Amino acid sequence: QVHLVESGGGLVQAGGSVRLSCAASGSIFTINNMGWGRQAPGKQRELVASISRGGSTDYADSVKGRFTISRDNAKNTVYLQMDSLKPEDTGDYYCNAVVVTTARSIVSSWGQGTQVTVSS
Repeated sequence: QVHLVESGGGLVQAGGSVRLSCAASGSIFTINNMGWGRQAPGKQRELVASISRGGSTDYADSVKGRFTISRDNAKNTVYLQMDSLKPEDTGDYYCNAVVVTTARSIVSSWGQGTQVTVSS
C-alpha cells in the first residue's frame, strides 16, 4: 500500500557530508511523522531523527548539531542532511513514515534502507 524508497547513501570520509532522500508513494491520504533510523553492524536499529508534519524535529543525542531532517509535504519526501560525519555514523539508514492511507487506516512503514559508510 505504501512504499518508501531511500537514496543518497555511499562512502564518505570522516568530516564529510551526505544527504539522504526518501520518497513515499502509494495509497497516501496524508503523512504524519517521518523519520530516519540507523542500524549499525551488530546493533539494533535506532531512530536518529524525526519530523512532524508541521516541521517539529527531534534528534538522538549522538547526532544533534550534525544532522538536519527536513521534509517536503507536497512531494511526500523526507531528507536527512548529515554533516561532520564520524566513523560511528556508519550503518544502514532506513526511512520511516506514519501514513494515513486513503482507506483512513494508519500504518507505519519502513523503506529498504541505504548504506552509509564513513571511513576514518
